[in-house]
Amino acid sequence: MKMFRPAAMATALLMWLGAAAQAQTTLRVGLAEDPDVLDPTMARTYVGRIVFASFCDKLFDIDEKLNIVPQLALSYETSADGKEVTIKLRPGVKFHDGEALDAEAAKFSLERHLTFPGSFRKPELASLDHVDVVDPLTIKLVLKAPFSPLIPQLSDRAGMMVSPKAAKAAGDKFGLHPVCAGPYKFVERVQQDRMVFEKFAAYWNKDNVFIDRIVFQPIVDATVRLANLKSGALDLIERVLATDIKDVRSDSRLKLATAIELGYQGITLNIGKDKAKGPLSQSAKVHQALDLSIDREAINQVAFNGEFKPGNQWVNPDHPYYQQNFPVRARDIAKAKALLKEAGVTPPISVDYMVPRGTEFEAVAQVVQSMAAEAGFDMKIRVTELATSLKQAEAGEYQAFHLQWSGRIDPDGNSFIFLHTDAPQNYSFWTNAEADKALDDARLATELAQRKAIYEKLTKLVMEDEPIIYVYHRRILIAHTSKLEGYKQVPDGLVRVVGLKLK
Repeated sequence: MKMFRPAAMATALLMWLGAAAQAQTTLRVGLAEDPDVLDPTMARTYVGRIVFASFCDKLFDIDEKLNIVPQLALSYETSADGKEVTIKLRPGVKFHDGEALDAEAAKFSLERHLTFPGSFRKPELASLDHVDVVDPLTIKLVLKAPFSPLIPQLSDRAGMMVSPKAAKAAGDKFGLHPVCAGPYKFVERVQQDRMVFEKFAAYWNKDNVFIDRIVFQPIVDATVRLANLKSGALDLIERVLATDIKDVRSDSRLKLATAIELGYQGITLNIGKDKAKGPLSQSAKVHQALDLSIDREAINQVAFNGEFKPGNQWVNPDHPYYQQNFPVRARDIAKAKALLKEAGVTPPISVDYMVPRGTEFEAVAQVVQSMAAEAGFDMKIRVTELATSLKQAEAGEYQAFHLQWSGRIDPDGNSFIFLHTDAPQNYSFWTNAEADKALDDARLATELAQRKAIYEKLTKLVMEDEPIIYVYHRRILIAHTSKLEGYKQVPDGLVRVVGLKLK
């Protein structure tokens, strides 16, 4: 029998430990901003949704073709009158603190989204009257009225489940140490530096989780993000500049994943808050004049090498709910000047133009500034950190705001929270009774043709008042190392980590 000497055994042990350490894989992701709070009830940033995708599973998810697919729920059934939705939960699911995700826990999460002070999920679940527990793995959502966007809403933050035990203990501090039921569990967060997550051993789909740790690093400068990816300091970056597409594609060490986004990029106008007093807030003709000063295709070519899609509605021109009767207007400086004259406004019109920090945002703002100047607008660009800009928008401390919206699969998710009176992200403070009715009616209808006819009425009202000037739709651009296998891009722009392997 072969015997090992102590020294040899020690050496063998060290070699084994070294191999085990090397086997530990870490996916390093470069983000364009630092997210806001990591609490799905209170969060509102796109970049935050990217982080949530790694640790906070939802009742449902979507695939590359925008089909609803099971996640924490296995199935759902809607009653004939549309007022009850029965959801079957996946058995054997655990939260990161070991608590079981059962019907009581699901009921708690939905009620928390609906009732927690300041919740941004409340309008998404506004039709929900109450939740009944049918059995340990079945819940029944009882609605005040039929609500066609419900299941799409549950495929996003409104469908994210949180541990009742952890949420009750933490209260409004839950976002400092979130406890969900996703593939990775929270380890630490250092503001403006990193967010660290490690693989959750009891995850319901653990056999498809192959990476041990994920580290998210906010790096605002897109050029620096790409440089870090090329150097190997990062493994994946979001929001590659359109002007860098050729560079990424020519590098054999990198891969590019793309999709046209569900959302929009536009200029929200503060037309209803006292702090925005001035010509811009007092006449729809001034809003229309600003719109007519903008050449959307020129912006696409100058800022994005023609890779993005010009648009003028809350869904892109290829979307089934796009209103073909309201095509993108051509730039018309003469008409813009005439509208200003009709409004009794004398140029130059000074506009506080709040723009989130970021290469592409700032580039677009500069092009808009130059174009609008020809019509008589003095767009005074004020670059602001994203989280700060959202707070200032909510308080009405701006006149024009370059706002990005990552989008939802149902058109309600791109319109209601921005356009309905008193909705939480109605940063324009626009109020229009006809628009409110259209938004409400579209939630009751279930057939595409019927809903599209309702949205046509809404589109006409929005294009007359223009509380938001929709400008373009991004092409989602995710670059990653060729060592990362299995990555697929979904049009919502999120980074799904289940199934990924890092060589």
